[in-house]
Amino acid sequence: MGLSPLDIHNKEFTRSFRGYDEDEVNEFLDQVIKDYEAVIREKKDLKEQVEQLNEKMEHFSNIETTLNKSILVAQETAEDVKESAQKESKLIIKEAEKNADRIVNEALHKSRTIALEVEELKKQAKVFRTRLKMLVEAQLDLINSNDWEELLDVNFDEQEGEDVEQEEEVNSY
Repeated sequence: MGLSPLDIHNKEFTRSFRGYDEDEVNEFLDQVIKDYEAVIREKKDLKEQVEQLNEKMEHFSNIETTLNKSILVAQETAEDVKESAQKESKLIIKEAEKNADRIVNEALHKSRTIALEVEELKKQAKVFRTRLKMLVEAQLDLINSNDWEELLDVNFDEQEGEDVEQEEEVNSY
């Protein structure tokens, strides 16, 4: 380091016959000492301030680095989540399509089965109708036959006499 205020204070000059005024030189030196001490203090203060600012800058630089890393991690995570969501949505869509196809196929199968059952029921209904018609016609023929006329014309008194005769014949055997 250069001169210290003490060096300036202790400096002795040689005397010459026609030299400078000693009081004036001492006053000037005192002023230089004060200014020099102020400069040294200011330098020391500025040095401390620079160190503090360097520490803060290093701290903020570390924070910046950490934030940049965090941003990168967040971006990567967002990309991973996005890819995962896209894969999951594709799987859901495929599953939904499979289910839709299955449901449509089941509906078609049920529709065909029901159509076959309807046709079978129509055939059975036609057979039933034909048999019922034949039965009703046979019953009508039976009702319309002349046998009813003969039965309705028979007199019950005559019938009783014939019944008694038949009974006597049965008893005689």
